[in-house]
Amino acid sequence: MAQSLASARNVAVCPGSFDPFTNGHLDIVDRARRHFDEVVVLVTGNPTKKTGMFTVAERVALIQSAVADMPDVKVDSWGGLLVDYTSAHGITALVKGLRSSLDYEYELPMAQMNRRLTGVETFFLLTDEKYGYISSSLCKEVARFGGDIGGLVPPAVMQAMNERLREVK
Repeated sequence: MAQSLASARNVAVCPGSFDPFTNGHLDIVDRARRHFDEVVVLVTGNPTKKTGMFTVAERVALIQSAVADMPDVKVDSWGGLLVDYTSAHGITALVKGLRSSLDYEYELPMAQMNRRLTGVETFFLLTDEKYGYISSSLCKEVARFGGDIGGLVPPAVMQAMNERLREVK
């Protein structure tokens, strides 16, 4: 079913751990929609293991909330090789955001390996300058020390982060 959908449409995967999903991620997903019929935000990692602030299932739910007004965006999770997911679903494109040349240096070898393994192409979108300094790690650090993360993450993510941090105290 998913394979025939992907082959009939121009579908891209936007993969990441998204712990948490930031406004920078949201901007990349929104901009990717202009170039593809459908964008799948793929939360990567082991779905049974909690690593970081949120479980994979929690991240999926938070992202679904953030993209609720984007009918051409789907959210899924995967615990294996990214290229196995793209192959299983007939998807031939990945979208990654780049904040700086450091991101490019990190992403390039992975993009080349993914293409070598299955022919999947990676499309890089430059991060909007207003989000260029935002990272999931930085958002978590600011929140842990009581800083204002409004404007850095979607509202539902901010609420969930604040609740999680209250649970830890």
